[in-house]
Order: sequence, then structure tokens, then C-alpha cells
Amino acid sequence: MTSKKKQKGINFPHVYIMFMLVMLLVVVLSWIVPSGEYERVVNPETGITELNTEKFAYVDQAEPIGFMDFFTALHNGVVQSADIIVMLLFASGALFILEKSGAIAAGIHKLLSIAAGKEKLIIISLLTLFSVLGTIGFGEGGIPFIPLAMAVIMGLGYDRITAFAVPTVGLAIGFSAGVVNFYTTGVSQTIVGLPIYSGLVFRIVALVVFIIISILYILRYANITKADPSKSIVAEDYLEELENTKTAEYEVEEFTMTRKLALLGLVVVLVGSAFGAIKLGWGMPQLSGIYAIYAVFLVIILRLNPSEAAETFGIGAARLLPTGLAIGFARSVMILMTQAQIIDTAVHSLSNLLNNTGSIITLLVLFIVVIFFNFFVVSGSGKAMILMPIMGPLAKILGINQQVMVLVYQFGDGFTNYLWPTSGGLMAALGMSNVSYAAWVKFSAKLFILLHFAAFILILVAHYMRLGPF
Repeated sequence: MTSKKKQKGINFPHVYIMFMLVMLLVVVLSWIVPSGEYERVVNPETGITELNTEKFAYVDQAEPIGFMDFFTALHNGVVQSADIIVMLLFASGALFILEKSGAIAAGIHKLLSIAAGKEKLIIISLLTLFSVLGTIGFGEGGIPFIPLAMAVIMGLGYDRITAFAVPTVGLAIGFSAGVVNFYTTGVSQTIVGLPIYSGLVFRIVALVVFIIISILYILRYANITKADPSKSIVAEDYLEELENTKTAEYEVEEFTMTRKLALLGLVVVLVGSAFGAIKLGWGMPQLSGIYAIYAVFLVIILRLNPSEAAETFGIGAARLLPTGLAIGFARSVMILMTQAQIIDTAVHSLSNLLNNTGSIITLLVLFIVVIFFNFFVVSGSGKAMILMPIMGPLAKILGINQQVMVLVYQFGDGFTNYLWPTSGGLMAALGMSNVSYAAWVKFSAKLFILLHFAAFILILVAHYMRLGPF
């Protein structure tokens, strides 16, 4: 943050320190919680490794996490997160070439001239666009585009929190609704034997509900702070930015044909990424590759000096390196939990606790458990591999449809990806957007409570209407 004065209230430590504190907590738990593990078997039909819920055993207490284990986990966390980090570095590098070319500024100036008097429509459109990205599985993959949306919204005169909230909340609600999100919906449905993407209409309805709640919440804050900037959560910075806007003399960039083609190429990258992820099974290597192709395309279409463009690419990638490390540090927490062998023990205790309770209580407890489990295991697909083999059998015992249990999982997983401080993606987005975690929590906490409440109501509706096919 650029504030000259310290903000009032709680000052959170740097994200690296927060991750190391969580890692220390895991070290303490490793001395208290007994080690245990489920048998794991490969499903011959899907090829996916699943837990055998009939075979859990406490094992010899894992070796205590040592001094060097703690610090090597940081290294291993970064290495194991390399695919995500590299994709973000490539995207940031390519987008920085686009930014330096003036194409983004020219596009924003053109958009602002068209959007005069239609600010709310722009906010609604951008939030909806990002929710669509989220619902097809863009989590960290949507982060590089957040600054672009912020530039447009701040250009309309709104504060930095509003500008950050629109794309970020859009990604959050889209990822949670998971209409065609393979990482949560697809993996979960595969594990419990449901047809992939079945229950599509219900999840679309859920997405619409989440969009309406989010738009009303964000527009209310945006209207209040625009009318009275002193009520902004980042009032000091907002007033300073407004003053700079008044005194600054901007050189309007010409929206030339080559710049239009450069931005059109970005649209092709977005659409191509979504198509590749859904239809072609693309992963991070392919998504990184498409940004490398886009960088080459920019050099050609904008007639840039290749060596200078390469240097610009490196500078753009370097801007995201600190946040890339944050993603790796988040993974380090999971590495220590795995080393201590306490994950399966926690899951086993939960299954014993819920075995004799009613379906409504079970749904509520599991919903809350997934929400808080997400604090430690942010990975949607990884968490599904741990929890769904337990949640599926529980559903059968208690007469709950598997489709409902998938909703419990995906709704409990998605929102807090954009709230918990252990989420490397959130920290990456905050870092590159110059928004403090404290300010984000102050703005978004009530919204996420509302969204979780609505999500659980939808889960109950799905349960009573026997959402299927089974």
C-alpha cells in the first residue's frame, strides 16, 4: 500500500510470515495428533486413486518434523507448485509486453469514452465475465487479468477495493458454482460415479443467485464510496488517487488497427484457454504455451524489437515472482501435513463423528468442515481426492444423493479460496493489485458470509428436491 500513515486496526504480517506460522502449527499438531492412513486403491474404471474407507489404520507415529524438514518444505513447496507459478510468470510476461505497447491504455481510453454514464453496466458486465471464467475452472489462471479489469474500473472513478472486488468476486462465485469446472465438479462427480457435469441446470441457477448477491453488495459499496470517498476502506489512498487524476494530464493513446489486433489476440487466448481446458484436457503446460505463443504474436503484429520484447517479458514475469513464491509457500503447509501423516487421521475422526447423525446436520457439518479444511488444503482437485471418497459413502448411509454431496463440496471449497490467507492465488492477486489483505477481509467478509448462507440454502433445496440422477 502507498499510504503514508499507518492504517488503524489489525495489521496482518507479511504473507510469507503467515504461512510459516501455519507451518509451525502443523509441526505442533504432528506431536499431538496420531498418524494414520487409509488404504488407497486404483479405480480400474477411472484410473483414479481412491481411499478404501473400510481400511483405516493408525500407523507408527511419523518421524517428528525436524528443523531442516521445516525449511526444505519451503523449497519443495515452490518446486511442487512450479506448474502454476510458471504459467503465471508466462502470462504476466506476455501481458506486460501488451501493456508496454500501449494497446491496453488505448483500449481503456476507448472503453471509457464509450462507457460514459454506463459505469454500473461496466461493473455488472465485468463481474459476469469473470464469473464465467471461474465457472469453467479459471482459478489462478484468471489472476493475470485482474489488473486489466482494475484499470478499467478505477478509470471510471471507483476506489481500488471496488476495482479488485469485481474480477476477484466474479472468479470466486464462478469457481464455486462450478458449472463446468472440472477441478472440483468434474473430479468430485468422477469419484462418486456421477456423469460428469450432470446437474448442470441447478448449478447455473446457483451461479445466477451468487451473481445477483455479489452485484448488489459491490454496487452498494461502490455507490457509497464514490459519493463520499472518505467512507472507502482505503480512503486515504482513494483521495490521493482522485487528486492525482484531477491534476494529471493524460496523453490519449490512439486505438490503431495493430493495437486492436493485439487485444483481439488476447480474447483468442482467453477463449482458446477455456476451450483447451474443457475440450482438450489442457493443463498448465499448455496454458503456459499459449501465452508464449501470444508473446511471439505480439512481437510480430506490433513490429517490436525481439530482444527488447524479450527483456520486457522478463520484467513482466519478475513482477509476479514474489507472489509466485507465496503460492509455493502455501503448498509447503500441505507438505508438512503429509509428512506428519495426520490428514487421514482427521478424515477418519470426522467420518466416525457423522456416522450416526441426521442428514441435515451432516450436510451442515460437512459444509463447514470443507470450508475450514480449505484453509489447509486449497487445491480443489487435491481436496476432492481426500474428502469425496469419505463424503460419498456417508451420503449413501444417510440417504443423501451423491449430487447433493458434490454441491456441498464445491460450494464449501470455492468461496474461501478468495478469503483464507493460506490461498496462494489470493495472495498473488492481492500482491499484484496493491491491495492489503486486511482491507480485503474488511470488505469481503460480510459478502462471503452471505454467499455461504445462500449456498447452504441451495444445498437444502437440492437435497429436498432429490437432485440427481442419484
